[in-house]
Amino acid sequence: MLPSYRVIVLPPQENLEGAKTLYMRASFMISFSIFVDMEKREQFMLEAIEMADNNVRNGGGPFAALIVRGDQIVGRGINRVTANNDPTAHGEVTAIRDACANLKTYDLSDCDIYTSCEPCPMCLGAIYWAHIRHIYYGNTQQDAAEINFDDSHIYRQIERPIGDRAIPETRLCSERAKGTFRLWSDKTDKILY
Repeated sequence: MLPSYRVIVLPPQENLEGAKTLYMRASFMISFSIFVDMEKREQFMLEAIEMADNNVRNGGGPFAALIVRGDQIVGRGINRVTANNDPTAHGEVTAIRDACANLKTYDLSDCDIYTSCEPCPMCLGAIYWAHIRHIYYGNTQQDAAEINFDDSHIYRQIERPIGDRAIPETRLCSERAKGTFRLWSDKTDKILY
């Protein structure tokens, strides 16, 4: 949430002292608002980090995330990759799933995510698909790589032409597949996302 700003109309020259007082009060209010917002953001981040700590203590990975709307947590997620035998069960993805279920929507454009680590390519894709408006993170990609969670190979694969990627990709039944896209394109009651 961005701090609110007030417009100050300066009084005539003869009341300049009053204008200075107004300006100082407005500056304090803006600074205080930014401070309070930053303090609240840090509380959310610390909660996400604590969730990651607890997940490690309970046999999970060192990642967790919160989805926040306004000042309210609407989704929580921890890394459940090994616990669920699900390579997509990253903290950010499980938090997005939780928030979407709780809010009964796929559109989180009025929400922010607080994640213990900069999102991997998969999680970043999920964040963009959910239309989350801001990402706050604790650790960086480089920090994760230092503890053997290195996503750099995935980023490099994305940049390569399809024929040069490590996992072979082969296009099959493209005309039939385009039929499904035409069906979607012609659908009049579709919900765009």
